Amino acid sequence: MIKFLIKGVIRDSTRSKFPIAIVAIGVFFTIFLSAFIGGVLQDAVEVNARFTTGHVKVSTLAFAENSTQAPLDLALLGMDSIKSGLQNEYPKMMWVPRVSFGGLLDVPDENGETKGQGPCTGMAADLLNTENGELERMNINKTIVEGRAPEKRGEALVSEKFAQKMKLKPGDVVTYFGSTMYGSMCFQNFTICGTISFGQQMLDKGGLIIDISDAQQMLDMEDGSTELLGYFEGGQYLDDEAMKIAQEFNARSTDSTDEFSSVMIPLKKQNQLEGLLNTSESMSEIMVGIFVLAMSIVLWNVGLLGGLRRYKEFGVRLALGEAKGKIYRSLLVEATVIGVVGSVFGVILGLAAAIPLQIYGMDVSEMVPSSNMMMPSVYRAAVTPSTVFMGFIPGIIAMVLGQALAGYGIYKRDTARLFKELEV
Repeated sequence: MIKFLIKGVIRDSTRSKFPIAIVAIGVFFTIFLSAFIGGVLQDAVEVNARFTTGHVKVSTLAFAENSTQAPLDLALLGMDSIKSGLQNEYPKMMWVPRVSFGGLLDVPDENGETKGQGPCTGMAADLLNTENGELERMNINKTIVEGRAPEKRGEALVSEKFAQKMKLKPGDVVTYFGSTMYGSMCFQNFTICGTISFGQQMLDKGGLIIDISDAQQMLDMEDGSTELLGYFEGGQYLDDEAMKIAQEFNARSTDSTDEFSSVMIPLKKQNQLEGLLNTSESMSEIMVGIFVLAMSIVLWNVGLLGGLRRYKEFGVRLALGEAKGKIYRSLLVEATVIGVVGSVFGVILGLAAAIPLQIYGMDVSEMVPSSNMMMPSVYRAAVTPSTVFMGFIPGIIAMVLGQALAGYGIYKRDTARLFKELEV
């Protein structure tokens, strides 16, 4: 029977071309939009994890409450002891200290006089330690435009935009002006070893990256950091595990009456990422539901029109004694075949559009020049096996559902009038 129905679909293309086209278009949009939105949200989470949140973050309670201001006076002290304890308790995680700071970057001329100044957003990491993977985690080597990564103390990376504005090049000396964690004024000379472009407006406006040992000495933050970031093995964020570790740590280390007590916050609870992750989890289901509903309505109407064209065919089959239920089931099988064929075409078209976007991406940095959000400036799709599988769901379900609604008219046929209809 199935072989007979397939032959019928192939030979009578008038009843299959339009439904296959509708299914293919719906599946195409499902695949492409799902891959695109999933890729953007995945990249946004990854960018935040690599630069600001980690998979979990340890800081003082007061610093966590005022994290947008990055107050140095609320930094985490005794960092080495805290790091050692966490490393022993969770050996499969990597714990790395970071220092976030801000100040003024002064550029001297050949006479030592100031030729330009600009505000800078500073970030310090353990760059000289090759075992902790910070260079790879922050993608330093791949985003260097000119020069190299720091190899010794006193060297710094500056953002490419700032370097172009101030006409800086590797080997030049700049001076950082700011304040220490105790509020006193500090200044420090750094030799530029390279320029860097992360593709993040927030980091590229006036970025300064130095080794954490330089930051601790400059900011009077011996054995301290503004935060201690933890990363899971393999670099993939595990929400349930992160929440469990944070609860265990906070139960024994956090004192709500002591603003300098340590607190651990999972990635999901930082930078308003909870809504982003929840959206990511439900977006696919929402899109599938929308396309199933829309295509079902369209295919329902297509099925009604097809049913009118095949009115006599159904009449002949009923007159020959074929049961209404059997005819109805054959229509559903036929709809399944059309749904599968249309879904295959839709998946191929969706992958053809999504895979190049995954490889090359779409640069939107010029569209959001004043954005302060930690979002990727190059949008990429993310094609996964689940994305491909999900594309078949709306195509097959919508086609079968539409045909099921349209085919219900078979049960309304009055067998007593069949021969009169056939005489006409």
